[in-house]
Amino acid sequence: MEATFQIFLILLAVLAGTALLARRVNVAPAILLLLAGVALAFVPGMPTLELPPELVLLVVLPPLIYSASVAMSWREFKFNLRPITLLAVGCVIFTACAVATATHYLIGLPWSVGFLLGAIVAPPDVVAPLAIARKLGLPRRVLVVLEGEGLANDATALILYRFAVVAISTGMFSLPKATGTFAVIVVAELAFGAAVGWLSLRMRHRARDPQIEITLSLLTPYIAFWIPHHFGGSGVIATVACGLYISWNGPLLISAATRLQGIFFWDLVIYLIEGLLFLLTGFQMRLLFEKSKTFPLDEILLTTALVAAVIIVARFAWVFPAIYLPRLLSKRLRARDPSPPWRNTFVIAFTGVRGAVSLAAALAIPLALPNGEGFPHRDLILFVSFGVIFITLVGLGFGLPPVVRWLGMADAGRDEHRAEHESEIAARREALGAALKSLDAITDDRQLSDEVVKLLRARHETRASQLPDTLDPDRHDVSTDGAELTRELIGEERKFIHALLRDGKITDEIRRHIERDLDLEEASLANREYRRVPM
Repeated sequence: MEATFQIFLILLAVLAGTALLARRVNVAPAILLLLAGVALAFVPGMPTLELPPELVLLVVLPPLIYSASVAMSWREFKFNLRPITLLAVGCVIFTACAVATATHYLIGLPWSVGFLLGAIVAPPDVVAPLAIARKLGLPRRVLVVLEGEGLANDATALILYRFAVVAISTGMFSLPKATGTFAVIVVAELAFGAAVGWLSLRMRHRARDPQIEITLSLLTPYIAFWIPHHFGGSGVIATVACGLYISWNGPLLISAATRLQGIFFWDLVIYLIEGLLFLLTGFQMRLLFEKSKTFPLDEILLTTALVAAVIIVARFAWVFPAIYLPRLLSKRLRARDPSPPWRNTFVIAFTGVRGAVSLAAALAIPLALPNGEGFPHRDLILFVSFGVIFITLVGLGFGLPPVVRWLGMADAGRDEHRAEHESEIAARREALGAALKSLDAITDDRQLSDEVVKLLRARHETRASQLPDTLDPDRHDVSTDGAELTRELIGEERKFIHALLRDGKITDEIRRHIERDLDLEEASLANREYRRVPM
């Protein structure tokens, strides 16, 4: 137990150090964490760490999917449902079939094994590519489509994965039955996920205690995921539906204190989960290296290179027709949603990074068939899955920034970002105006003292004055100077309060009360600051 805890502390230290290095060199942390995990795995004396598939599928995956779903806009998800579905369902099935075909005819793998391998490596990851894409200032819709695809494609892949394992284990497969089962799973999980979201919000609203509400929020993704997964579903669709329901209906039912504390809690949880997941994924290289000695090296490298090339080419082959062909065939669709620039489509096609879910699915392959024989090509599938993750994460991850710069995509994202902030300023002004109108109505209905009304009006006028008139990135706004000066003044208040504490003039309890107010003010100040449009 002590040795395990020491390894955990080492991983946390490596996680923090790698994150700092990634920030300095401006590289996605996931890439460096994977490389750090590989390097750490071969350190002399370091024990072998095998990543349990149940840890990823049943413990890690639910909160990752749930948090991303809650952060996703239901309105944007619904508007982009067609391209998201084409990618999350169509592209995954197309890629799995392409891998099965290529490995069968070029490598000689059985159809069922090739399809299983295809189902494992077909779904792109959502974590690493989005972390890179957001830094590059890509257009909002590109990010929404990629995030929506990453949320839903694991469900398609895991369902296909189960069909393939059953087909290999029993030697039987029925396409009509599999299609019907897939449809039932999708409909049932959508309904179940929405029901879990509804129940969770009502329980949290009645609790009215931040600690209890955050605890319930942590339980929510596991309830949404585990129950469908136990009955043969994927669990992913239900978790996505639950997160989207809470994202749309939660703002009016979740208290401000819970929301503030929950943001910090979930940010830390997801940061640790994602970082440790990529580190442990890299750690698997040592285990796979030891197992690879039983295979000819050229066979492993050839199969890995072939599968990696197939999934990259297959994504391009699917994405461009899937985006432009429906618009060529439907005039109504062209009028409602014109064709996007080819650069947007190219970036979506290029962003096909595979992640730890693929490795977890490979690790979850049974060791033996029901008749006692070893599962065919299990170790080969495991090694190829890791190779594909490594090639796509490192290759496409490092390649995405220069591709975006070559395409000039950052310019479009910067203009869109500026327009969004202009809309935000207008919305804030309109909200303050609505509040002032409400104050007038309340003043007429209730007997309020002039001092109270004057104080409330002064508060709203102060908040309105803090909003810049425009968001010209070339102009150093007065509010920026005001924010910097306010932060300096808050710092001086902190020093004075601690001096009073050291001199024994106030107690620690008083210091904590004052410091909490200063913390909230500084956090509010950071939230109001308008950052320059990313270059």
